[in-house]
Amino acid sequence: MLVALGLILFVLLVVVHEFGHFIVAKRSGVEVEEFGIGFPPRAKLITKRNGTEYTLNWLPIGGFVKLKGEHDAATEKGSFGAASFSQKVQIIAAGVIMNWLSAVVIFTILAVVGMPQLVENQFSVKSDRTVTKQQVFVGAVEPNSPAQKIGLNQGDEIIAINSTKVVSASDLHSATTANAGKTISLTYSHNSIETIKSVQLRDDVKKGNLGVSPGDRMLVRSTWSAPIVGVGTTAQFTAQTFKGIAVALVNLFTGHGSEASASVTGPVGIVVVLKDLASQGLVFVLFLIGVISVSLAVMNVLPIPALDGGRLFVMALFKAIKKPLTKETEEKIHGTGMLVLLGLALLITIVDIRRFF
Repeated sequence: MLVALGLILFVLLVVVHEFGHFIVAKRSGVEVEEFGIGFPPRAKLITKRNGTEYTLNWLPIGGFVKLKGEHDAATEKGSFGAASFSQKVQIIAAGVIMNWLSAVVIFTILAVVGMPQLVENQFSVKSDRTVTKQQVFVGAVEPNSPAQKIGLNQGDEIIAINSTKVVSASDLHSATTANAGKTISLTYSHNSIETIKSVQLRDDVKKGNLGVSPGDRMLVRSTWSAPIVGVGTTAQFTAQTFKGIAVALVNLFTGHGSEASASVTGPVGIVVVLKDLASQGLVFVLFLIGVISVSLAVMNVLPIPALDGGRLFVMALFKAIKKPLTKETEEKIHGTGMLVLLGLALLITIVDIRRFF
């Protein structure tokens, strides 16, 4: 159920992005011929109002806005091309701004109900920070390990070792290190059912004495600082996304392709991660949607042909060199960019399938 909700929210992120273009285009006097949910072929014309067709389309992977005269060279009244350069910048930037605002709203809500702490030094206001939940869960189970032999599964919560409560991954590491080679009593929860089992730990520092990759599941709640946390978390993940892209590009151009591919993921990877987070609860799904919203904003800022940043960069470049950007030239640039993006998406999908399956 949560996986389906996550996928719906993911699609809505794209719709919200396009809604930003829609609103600013209307305010700038640019006619919007169609606002579509999903991608063609068209399934249904919902309504037509003020010259805009609102449609539902068969491919449920986002949405789109079709503006009159979308090319920079268009001159008809009410066309995108006839708008001033500043209006074009505002129309193109609106989608990015909407994704950032969406992330701020999501992270603000999470700050109120309990923000998952999934990265080191995650943003918070220390004077208004209350830990409401702290658990240790199993991230992965090594084959033929003590953990596998007693039936531990990914996502199980580790509650205690020898009646000593475990509340962090470091607690688990300390307890299993102190009892290396000994038989312990392990309390864990699987599908909300608490179980106690005896297990003999191995004495193996390299592989781990229990044989699991643990993770902390911590929720932190804020009150008056929730909007600040929303903005701060969005800014933090924006910076980390830019940094991640830079690292991936450096690895790619220095011959470390495997490291570059490991730092990116596509739709298949998103579904897999969404499935894993869904087992941890709604707040973790919402957290992922917030991170994806930031990622969409960042990707559309970059000067990549066919994306918002690329369109703005090409227009600004031709304006700077004082050369007309013809319809044919613009279509060649962004058409080539789209082909490259589709090829990259296919490659990432193949990598994801090999990585996860």
